[in-house]
Amino acid sequence: MNAQRKSLSGDDLFRPATLGPYTVANRIVMAPLTRNRAGPGNVPQPMNAEYYAQRASAGLIISEATQVSPQGVGYPATPGIHSAQQVAGWKLVTDAVHARGGRIFCQLWHVGRISHPSLQPDGALPVAPSAVKPEGMAFTYQGLQPFVMPRALEASELPGIVEQYRAAANSAVAAGFDGVEIHSANGYLLDQFLRDGSNHRDDAYGGPVANRVRLLLEAAEAVTGVWGADRVGVRISPVNSFNDMSDSDPQATFNHVAGALSSLGLAYLHVVEGSIEEEGYTPGAFDFRQLRERFAGSYMANGGYTAQRAKAVLESGDADFIAFGVLFLANPDLPVRLERGGPFNPVNADRFYGGDQTGYTDYPFLDPGH
Repeated sequence: MNAQRKSLSGDDLFRPATLGPYTVANRIVMAPLTRNRAGPGNVPQPMNAEYYAQRASAGLIISEATQVSPQGVGYPATPGIHSAQQVAGWKLVTDAVHARGGRIFCQLWHVGRISHPSLQPDGALPVAPSAVKPEGMAFTYQGLQPFVMPRALEASELPGIVEQYRAAANSAVAAGFDGVEIHSANGYLLDQFLRDGSNHRDDAYGGPVANRVRLLLEAAEAVTGVWGADRVGVRISPVNSFNDMSDSDPQATFNHVAGALSSLGLAYLHVVEGSIEEEGYTPGAFDFRQLRERFAGSYMANGGYTAQRAKAVLESGDADFIAFGVLFLANPDLPVRLERGGPFNPVNADRFYGGDQTGYTDYPFLDPGH
């Protein structure tokens, strides 16, 4: 365990810091934010490059969730990193961010059961650890449609899933990213394996948590084999009920997950500290400090943070980096606004998902000459 952690000054939120092999400008991270603005073929386009470049003053940008394969697709107009065209599109983004002095990691994503046959190759069923249909509706090109019963993956197929992550990691190198984050949160495939509400398997990938974490560890080992562990992070969401997720003992499950990931020497553990279906931050019974104690790398906290609360958790030693979501969406120059105490742009919530530059690249900067 790592119970003794260095506490930081609240002002360290705005000062350069070490993350893996990098010195980053500050401890403010742009969280992954799905915006549904990829072009045909799930290819990033020039307005995506402008959007990310505008936010390059973050210590680190984590890209919106990015599909590792056609099977991993679960929403319209979301980007992938499994074709040459997608790699070229992401290269526009990474070049634009680097030209502004920023750092950007690619978030690697497989949605698992949170998809629909209309989004899958040849109209196939979405895949999952077990044939457990989630409650809710899938977003499709034809509008909202009920989720379908997914197909349980055979054990013989799981090496192929791991290979999808390895191939995507290699593509992220070609696209010019600075590292990758493995998306194991918010009810998507790797999270579906972790939690016993969605994983009813009775083989080596189900049952006790040591089995349920196996696929995540195999994917992480494949990705670190490409990047090196110090340029790889993992995102988890222990108490997030989004996408009809649950676990009978989340504290025990995710304490084990944090300890198992720690042994890999990863750059950071990115933790969603709440449910994204709630407004803001709601403290609960889950003790996130126990994850902090079990993970040797940097701890990245995410969950409706304000500047005041971000400074407080740095000073307490409970986090090393703070990820901001909606605030970054509406405030491209968020670090300077946080340091000055605002003002903050109002959010155009009607334009969160899909559309053109409106509500995407048209938010004003404090300094018009940015």
